Amino acid sequence: MTDLATLDAYGMLTEPATLTIKRLLPGPIERIWAYLTESDLRRQWLAAGPMEMRAGASVELVWRNDELNNPPSRRPAGFSEEQRMECRITELDPPRKIAITWGSTGGVTFELEPEGDEVLLTVIHRRVPDRSTLLNVSAGWHMHLDILAARVRGEEPEPFWEGWSRLKDEYDQRMPA
Repeated sequence: MTDLATLDAYGMLTEPATLTIKRLLPGPIERIWAYLTESDLRRQWLAAGPMEMRAGASVELVWRNDELNNPPSRRPAGFSEEQRMECRITELDPPRKIAITWGSTGGVTFELEPEGDEVLLTVIHRRVPDRSTLLNVSAGWHMHLDILAARVRGEEPEPFWEGWSRLKDEYDQRMPA
């Protein structure tokens, strides 16, 4: 069981190339599961794209991070308005776990665990290939999860790109070189 009193918002390396990041969110678990699996809800914090609920199903995720950027802040150089990625569901145990392929990395797993009236969401991103990618995905997951937490609490989140840029600098200081 997690010591929820000391839950840190920052991701950490749990293996040399594996980022693990956790968030305690208001439940119930079915509500958080819907934010992971339903395109309209997932678009509010991460990426849109229909998701057929079966192992082996393909999923196209479509990021439009500028939509998460209110008030607007400047998109960093090298990032387009839209990014798409083909994924595949590799593991499925509703409403507790879903794992998907993720580009050239080892994939991402989302685990949900009820904690009283709240839900502990654990995101595990495996086989991140290099430090530059690690800094981008650490800041990205952190910011996307901050937005998810704000959305499910009915709060207005920090603008995406402003938060991502700040967090990338923070992760650069926190993660081993």
